[in-house]
Amino acid sequence: MSFEIKLPLFEGPFDLMLFFIERDELNIYDIPISKITMDFLDYLNHLEKMEIEVASEFILFAATLMKIKSKMLIPKSDVDINGQEIDPREELVRHLLEYKKYKSVIDSLAQLEEVRISKAVRGNILTEIKELSKIDQVEAEIQDLDLYKLLTVYSKVIIKFNARTDDTKHTVIQYPYTIDQQKDLILNQLGFKGRVAFTDFIQYKPDKIFIIYTFLAILELLQLSIVTISIGEGFNNFWVEKNEEEKNLEVDYEIG
Repeated sequence: MSFEIKLPLFEGPFDLMLFFIERDELNIYDIPISKITMDFLDYLNHLEKMEIEVASEFILFAATLMKIKSKMLIPKSDVDINGQEIDPREELVRHLLEYKKYKSVIDSLAQLEEVRISKAVRGNILTEIKELSKIDQVEAEIQDLDLYKLLTVYSKVIIKFNARTDDTKHTVIQYPYTIDQQKDLILNQLGFKGRVAFTDFIQYKPDKIFIIYTFLAILELLQLSIVTISIGEGFNNFWVEKNEEEKNLEVDYEIG
């Protein structure tokens, strides 16, 4: 004769601990560590005999239980800052209570999920249209349509479509600036002053497109190593000045 042994599977060691506590009607605040440890190890032994892989978290939890048991056997116990004896089971009890609280919430959510799944999902348009057609008798309404009504509706749709397309216009505007022009402007200003703040360009012509082209021109000059920039005065401001090599070239040109 053959027989089959079935063991309940638990999601984690805390789940198994709560099962033992509820099964034996134990006080969660006064857990008999010796009995719980033996039950826990016995469950793991059954799993190993059935060649079921035991998760590492169960093994770690069993080691924690044995550690708590050994602490309780030691005559000298730990004390807190107030001189009161610390119960080695205190941390375990706190984690069990937290797990029990979250598990109750998960169970409630699982029940709500089952109720939600059992309900019909909305959004089946074809089914709703068929049901409405049975009630409102859509076929009877279509019978009242004639060619004149259809042409009138079609004419209104065409007029609205043409009016919409006629209003759509695209205008391309060419800006009166180029990168090369702004580069020349920057170099001319640097030729007069030697060093110019970026805010001076903004005050020179406070136009958004002008400022954008000027900034792009500064970046290009910076990439070509013609100018350098440094932190300036004020918010989001910087100094622009010619590179030292460019200054030396100008001096040699003037001397020559």
